Amino acid sequence: MLTSGVGQVLGRDAAQNVGQVQGPLEGLVVADFTRILAGPYATMLLADLGATVIKVESPSGDDTRTWQPPARDGEATYYLGVNRNKHAIALNLKDQHDLETAHRIVAKADVFMENFRPGGLKQFGLDPQSVRDKHPHVVHASITGFGSRGGADMPGYDLLAQATSGFMSLTGEPDGDPQRGGVAIFDIMAGLHAAVGVLAALRQREHTGRGQHIEVNLLSSALSGLANQTSGFVGAGAVPFRMGNDHPSLFPYGPFMCADRHVVICVGNDRQFTLLAKVLGAPELAENEDYATMPARNRNRAALRPLLEQQLARATADEWAATFREVGLPASPILGVDEGVAFADSLGLDPVMTPEGNPDGVPTVRTPLWLSDAEPAYRKEPPRIDEDRDAILAWLKD
Repeated sequence: MLTSGVGQVLGRDAAQNVGQVQGPLEGLVVADFTRILAGPYATMLLADLGATVIKVESPSGDDTRTWQPPARDGEATYYLGVNRNKHAIALNLKDQHDLETAHRIVAKADVFMENFRPGGLKQFGLDPQSVRDKHPHVVHASITGFGSRGGADMPGYDLLAQATSGFMSLTGEPDGDPQRGGVAIFDIMAGLHAAVGVLAALRQREHTGRGQHIEVNLLSSALSGLANQTSGFVGAGAVPFRMGNDHPSLFPYGPFMCADRHVVICVGNDRQFTLLAKVLGAPELAENEDYATMPARNRNRAALRPLLEQQLARATADEWAATFREVGLPASPILGVDEGVAFADSLGLDPVMTPEGNPDGVPTVRTPLWLSDAEPAYRKEPPRIDEDRDAILAWLKD
């Protein structure tokens, strides 16, 4: 476990005031040997919750430091977005002195997280079996692209997971080409799964006194994350296909054209459809047996869509969205990311975080977790390469 005083040694994690409540993971040390997105996202979540995360990079740094544009003051926002609250040290694992330092960091940590290719850490004595033998208290989490068996040699890029999982076959217009998602969705899912796995392993360690090895891969995360689409195939043999913005099981559920642009309408049951028909001024639609039930609407969606859009053409998307919200119908215009951030802010969700005590520091997107007694905090800006070397080395001597 974390030795007392490490927060003071590293200089960022100690409470600002005596008695101040810290995050629920205060006292936990994470040796973060990950880069790119899945691993750094997972370790940032742990750091936001109070863990002390030591980011170990190669001397050239995390690849995402160079992934720009966009950039802020010369630093890629890709990197900045998933590396707050961390302490950085650069180590060349092929250098014996640096490798010894890496082992000392892992030995004093509670969690060792990495996303090297399977087998890639064996030469450094940091493979799962070696870690288990040398540091039995450590929870070792490995994130790979396609597992440590038949897919061990496949590089772990999110786009490959989107392609191999079937996700791209489901995304795009029915008569168009397959499409990638607008974000590395399965990197994020794998990071979330890794964080949950770490917390579960730490809980079990309380009973056994030993850590364990956790494996998470992008493809399995993708298949799990496809949820009703994969369960439809696994459970019923139904192979899903591209439907554009339509939902395979719900209608109306998606964007519909208004006088100026589209509004998204989400009808999840027959009661909501009856209300929608009434608000649109066409209550007879809900009484028609072709549209009265969800299975009927799914069968007859081609005929129902123009009837709905005929009514929607009488007003703008913003006007309809406001009208629908007044009666409790889920609806919204399609917003840009800038508008989405502004909308979240208007709801009091405070989507942008700045470092504590430094409102002019690097802004990042707020962690989505809300805890009543220990809110996640932004204590430290994303570190520069090797920024915390002296503090980390001093902690190792403590």
